Amino acid sequence: MEIILLIKALILGIVEGLTEFLPISSTGHLIIAGDLLDYNDDFAKVFEIVIQLAAILAVCWAYRGKLIDVTTGLLRRHPEKSAVRFVLMLFLAFLPAAVLGLIFHKFIKDVLFNPLVVATALIVGGLIILFIERPGKVEPAGTEIDDIDMATAVKVGFAQALAMIPGTSRSGATIIGGMIFGLSRKAATEFSFFLAIPTMLAATVYDVYKSWGTAALDASRLPELAVGCVVSFISAMWAVRFLLRFISTHTFVSFAWYRIVFGVVVLATAYFGWVDWSVPT
Repeated sequence: MEIILLIKALILGIVEGLTEFLPISSTGHLIIAGDLLDYNDDFAKVFEIVIQLAAILAVCWAYRGKLIDVTTGLLRRHPEKSAVRFVLMLFLAFLPAAVLGLIFHKFIKDVLFNPLVVATALIVGGLIILFIERPGKVEPAGTEIDDIDMATAVKVGFAQALAMIPGTSRSGATIIGGMIFGLSRKAATEFSFFLAIPTMLAATVYDVYKSWGTAALDASRLPELAVGCVVSFISAMWAVRFLLRFISTHTFVSFAWYRIVFGVVVLATAYFGWVDWSVPT
């Protein structure tokens, strides 16, 4: 039985790492994969949050140069304006999801975390991406991540808050939101990567705090967490590098069609009774 659980943890770690930074919803994929693998008890909810943190550490490593520069700039006797500004933009973008997440956390966890909600959100998000990436649309030129102003940061923050609906995709909401508000595809993608750091760290700390002292934190299942975290980190590193290469020559249209097809398949399997998807009770 323990080997089976480790295999399930490995599969879910790969799913998380590959999907966290692509605009296809890591949470949605984890909910669906967890349901198929019958890995959806109280511990599984904590497991999903912790392996998401491992994926965020992959971004920290990939952008360690930028993060070190910002940190040293802040710690100087006279902090560098560019470092202070960068952190301020991240804070402003982080704030909407933080506030709304605290208000609606229980409702989202209890009601929206099911495959049918995920499938619907995947399809709707895919259609939105197709509209944003419609033929003939001109992409903003020359925008860099350090060019983001306060108003744009707040707008992207509210776009990220939409990703509290499972299946929406945090990265997808922030990237597409950034593009809607005038950022280039590259700037929107990189800002999404950096914004994931405080957002997912806060979500991890909050969920672990809420689960502390409950059956969800079972010490005997720490090997599953270890396996999930390692493979999530490795696969997330690959996904980050892949996405940056991909967007240099492609749009997000292929991800939009993937979302739509995947969502339709889930809804079809539910409608015809081919898969007995679990629903909240």
